[in-house]
Amino acid sequence: MKKLILLALAATSLALAQNKKIVAQGISDQLVNELKSSVPNVTIVQARGEQFAKEIVEADAVIGAIRPEHLRAAKKLKWVHVTSAGVEHALFPELVKSDIVVTNAKNVYGPQIADHAFAFLLALTRRLNLTIPAQVNEEWPRGREGMFELNGKTAVIIGVGGIGSNIAQRAHGFGMRVIGVDPRDITPGNIVQRLVPPDRLNEVLPEADVVFISAPHTRKSEKMMGPQQFELMKQGSYFIAMSRGKVYDMPSLVKALDSGKLAGAGVDVTDPEPLPKGHPLWKFKNVVITPHSSGGSDNLQQRLNFVVGENIRRFASGRPLINVVNKQEGY
Repeated sequence: MKKLILLALAATSLALAQNKKIVAQGISDQLVNELKSSVPNVTIVQARGEQFAKEIVEADAVIGAIRPEHLRAAKKLKWVHVTSAGVEHALFPELVKSDIVVTNAKNVYGPQIADHAFAFLLALTRRLNLTIPAQVNEEWPRGREGMFELNGKTAVIIGVGGIGSNIAQRAHGFGMRVIGVDPRDITPGNIVQRLVPPDRLNEVLPEADVVFISAPHTRKSEKMMGPQQFELMKQGSYFIAMSRGKVYDMPSLVKALDSGKLAGAGVDVTDPEPLPKGHPLWKFKNVVITPHSSGGSDNLQQRLNFVVGENIRRFASGRPLINVVNKQEGY
């Protein structure tokens, strides 16, 4: 029996030591060189286009999104890493049904997108959306009308994941009361004082002085901020959209702004995207729009490299991967 156990252990060690091929799109040469020295039983091939399609046939793992034809060709594939936080563009039925593990870059974009969300909110509540354009014309607009203090106000954060949890930390730091909306069973605490599931969103919207939406785009979350939800928002409140444009209904947002229901909005994501010329959202002075750029950061590449590098090391040694996506739920 002891001999059989030793043989089994030896076989396991041999299997783990066997070389694994990872086909990557767009990871840095520096990271590849670091992994070559620290993970000797992995071969990393950087490829794109036709070369990518050829290399994936014998690949054990892929860094970057794949298409159905790639999956059909890749007979050994066990792991796909998507380099963005959102995975709706990378999931397709055959991949969802397969045993292939999918990981993503969740928690990598949270800090900078949360900063961006508060840049939106502060620009609107401190009237910077009006004073900065006046500066170009060397004007000195007087008055403090319409300024809004965050201390003591209520923030409702839809989606308390990597981005939403960072928004919650900042909201708490500004002295705001934080209500989270999330399907997961998260224990409320000092930062998120109250948490409700998505089917109770309508219950908490009337309490919000600002609604942040940072939920991933899935079948269940699409247009979760619709006509009824914008109607339920408090008069004079703010709306900040940070995740995907399809999680809120654009015509309803325009209507809420046009009627004066909302004091302002900040959107980094829209539907359609890019926002076309002539779209009614452009006309509002109390709206700040950025071109899906909130993920930018001087620390981004370092964090992306950490997740990719850590997962390659784990994959090579047969350990559980981090940032595993629930393929059925889509995040």
